[in-house]
Amino acid sequence: MNKTRQERRTFQGMTYRQVQRCNSERRSQLSARENQQLKQDGYINVGWNNVINLYRKLEDIFERNTLEDLSLEELFLEAERIGNKYQSADEINEFNQQLVQEADLINQKIDSLYPDREMEVIDFSQQGARTNYYQTRKKSRKNNYRRNIYL
Repeated sequence: MNKTRQERRTFQGMTYRQVQRCNSERRSQLSARENQQLKQDGYINVGWNNVINLYRKLEDIFERNTLEDLSLEELFLEAERIGNKYQSADEINEFNQQLVQEADLINQKIDSLYPDREMEVIDFSQQGARTNYYQTRKKSRKNNYRRNIYL
């Protein structure tokens, strides 16, 4: 009698023990209040279904915690990423085209309201900025000195 060994059951490429270990490590990173809440809700780290449910719940908790720490811009990017999951490529392209058209209309409106007839050149080189800063500082010292003499 040949006993055939059953294939090992895995979850996201991890064995039962690996998922358990991962859950334990992640659970240790939670606050005591969150751990108590998990326990009250019946999430335990024993049994395949329970281990998988706990793993998913911990993922949700950590995702929620990371979302709380994000800036407003990062939150918009995250919302866009989530929204893109549920849209087809055609819908995304159509939305992007509409967005570009709206931005162009706004840009044209601004240009018509505030025409800029002269070119503005900005020197972003460090040397130019430092020289300008020191020259301005030097002039202000001279002016302060002259004011103090005449007072």
